Amino acid sequence: MAVGEKTVGFDIGQEVYGMNDWFSDGAMAEYCLTQPTSIAQKPPSVTHVEAASVPIGALTAWQGLFDRARLQAGEHVLVHGGAGAVGLFVLQLARLRGAHVTVTASARNLAFVSQLGAEQVIDYRAVRFEDNVRDIDVVFDTVGGETLQRSWAVLKPGGRMITIAADSETTTDDRVKQAFFIVESNREQLTQIGDLLETGNLHPVVDAVLPLTQVSAAYAGEVRQRRGRGKLVIVVTAQGAPPTEVNNLP
Repeated sequence: MAVGEKTVGFDIGQEVYGMNDWFSDGAMAEYCLTQPTSIAQKPPSVTHVEAASVPIGALTAWQGLFDRARLQAGEHVLVHGGAGAVGLFVLQLARLRGAHVTVTASARNLAFVSQLGAEQVIDYRAVRFEDNVRDIDVVFDTVGGETLQRSWAVLKPGGRMITIAADSETTTDDRVKQAFFIVESNREQLTQIGDLLETGNLHPVVDAVLPLTQVSAAYAGEVRQRRGRGKLVIVVTAQGAPPTEVNNLP
């Protein structure tokens, strides 16, 4: 390991976590190059596997809720895909901000998102969410497609739509263009997220842990042991940690 001559705030051997610029630099290797603005100190109580599951999901949630939607205490947030790698951080951060949170999820994950802090949970396969919620201040969509289109009707006047769904990136719909964003690395936000992880106010959830030899299967969506919650983590070396189970949450 090495540190650049003008790098400030990092030392050789320091444990860090972060998110490289995914348009140019990856991290699916034993070593990688990164910028100081893309990493922060790893929370000491969080394992490396758990830490690896955090940055992209938590930063996306943070930037969507706070930088773009300007979420305020007391507002009502609807999270589509609340058990996913981004959604679980959206609901936790929204609750920490003092917002009311409604989550859509599959039947097997309803109890899971409730334990994470969702006040109202909706089985999206059993009922139409628009028949159960209205006057929403912020919709945070991780699904896209028909779910996104149906969500406009539940927003209150002045409500804000946030979407990260991949099919929204090339849309010609001006409303969707305004709602769509792509996460960026941010050291200050990673530091604040790390503080929340260290104090136990924010919980990482690892869906499955795989060795580097199975990386192709991971990207191809062929991992059968996934539960549809949290992040899949690739362990590059032989060392690692078991997945974080939701029954470990308070």
